[in-house]
Amino acid sequence: MTLRNGLFGLGLAIVLVSVPQISLPGESGLITKPSKYSVQETIKRFEAAVTAKGWVVFTEVDHAAAAAKFGLEMRPRTVVVFGNPKIGTPAMQKAPTLAIDVPAKALVWQDDQGKVWLTYNSAEYLGGLYLSPPRTHDACRRASDR
Repeated sequence: MTLRNGLFGLGLAIVLVSVPQISLPGESGLITKPSKYSVQETIKRFEAAVTAKGWVVFTEVDHAAAAAKFGLEMRPRTVVVFGNPKIGTPAMQKAPTLAIDVPAKALVWQDDQGKVWLTYNSAEYLGGLYLSPPRTHDACRRASDR
């Protein structure tokens, strides 16, 4: 790596970290729904809705817990990784790089005011290659129970 490339990378990292969250509606592919439940209850409801549709919850990634291990504080941010191997496997067999985007993920998070949110990628964003829009949207809606 050259000094020039290293400085460019450092500069880019600083810009990305220091800029407030920027979201371009309609372009990000993210759908964010408010939840009237706690973070843990929203996760529980989301996972129940996913499994009720015959899908699998593979794991949870608790970013706040990971941050705490390094002495850092973060409001709750938990990613739920879920999918349907019967749908995803054939798709990834045809397009191996699809595995970078699947299984699907949903983020349950709490903002600075204590409000809980559920965020996930739209099926349109993922190109409809893996997620079935009505089933995924329904599971996410039921979890946040708008």
